[in-house]
Amino acid sequence: MSFTAALLGLLDLVAPVRCPGCDFVRPPEEDSSFCGACAPLLERATGVRAGSAAYVYGGPLADAIRRYKYGGRSDLARPLGDLLATAARDRFPAGLEAIVSVPIHPKRLRERGFDQAALLAIAVAGALDVRHRPDALVRVRHTPPQASLGHRARSRNVHACFEVREDLGGLAVLVIDDVRTTGATFFEIARTLRDAGAASIDLLALAGADADSPPAPDASQSA
Repeated sequence: MSFTAALLGLLDLVAPVRCPGCDFVRPPEEDSSFCGACAPLLERATGVRAGSAAYVYGGPLADAIRRYKYGGRSDLARPLGDLLATAARDRFPAGLEAIVSVPIHPKRLRERGFDQAALLAIAVAGALDVRHRPDALVRVRHTPPQASLGHRARSRNVHACFEVREDLGGLAVLVIDDVRTTGATFFEIARTLRDAGAASIDLLALAGADADSPPAPDASQSA
């Protein structure tokens, strides 16, 4: 047994790994950080939703994302990031040159303590061996949370909300987020990146939710 394996085993004894979905200490399913009860309930996105989301927002994945995003559980960045990275490897085997994430405003970053999309982007960048550009895209306006708005208001809410601060001219860029609902945020970011000269823009969220999906209990903190 290697030193690293022994150390990880010791850490599991001191701080047992919890399933991201149910938050109980349970053995993970093979090839998944989720336990055997939760892993089969993860639904890969298909059809239109698969264009910008890896999984369907619901069940244990929705519970994990709410716990991660609103419950201060930054420890879930690793299993959720690994889940998204696996999907990204299948979808983008080659050709990407830069990875950015949907940024949160500095005010919300101070409130939450971490940037949930950026942590997911780090995992994806590592898996794809593509450079993560955390400072390339910034949010310049502090806006009301998207989850509190209707479909049309969401587009107005994020208009002219982002700026590109680094040269992405001629690059193939992948944008990462945790949840995609109406797609208004992704659309505005894609427009901003095109105006900045990006050669191509792909969009991938961990989960895709219907526009009328109920918001998280404390969606007032949403990015």
